[in-house]
Amino acid sequence: MALQWMIIAYVVAAEAAIAVLLTLPSPKLLKTRLVSLVSLILQPALFIIPFTGFQLLDIYWKNEHRLMCTSDVCTAAERDRYEKAIYKAQRNVVLCASACFLYWCIFRICKYYKDIERLEELEKRYKEE
Repeated sequence: MALQWMIIAYVVAAEAAIAVLLTLPSPKLLKTRLVSLVSLILQPALFIIPFTGFQLLDIYWKNEHRLMCTSDVCTAAERDRYEKAIYKAQRNVVLCASACFLYWCIFRICKYYKDIERLEELEKRYKEE
């Protein structure tokens, strides 16, 4: 069951690295090539949105059907295991939310750069006239 969380963690790390690369100042030629490369990668990387949505539904279902261990009948080991499961679920929710948020940020950054390039070309054409 930990494989999907490892995949999401690696995707979040890669998305964070890409977001940092896109926001760092760099020469125009390098920036345009990087934005075009990332734009090509964005469409296949869209799988992360339904994947994290499914994982969030799984966390919700497990949370609704989890046995509560809040009474005095529970042993210390059972209480520790329950709290550990709650903390892992919270960590996984943050991981899923950050994967979706970083994907959206990268998408918007690429879109802004493409819009800026388009407007610069339009401005160049108007100056030539």
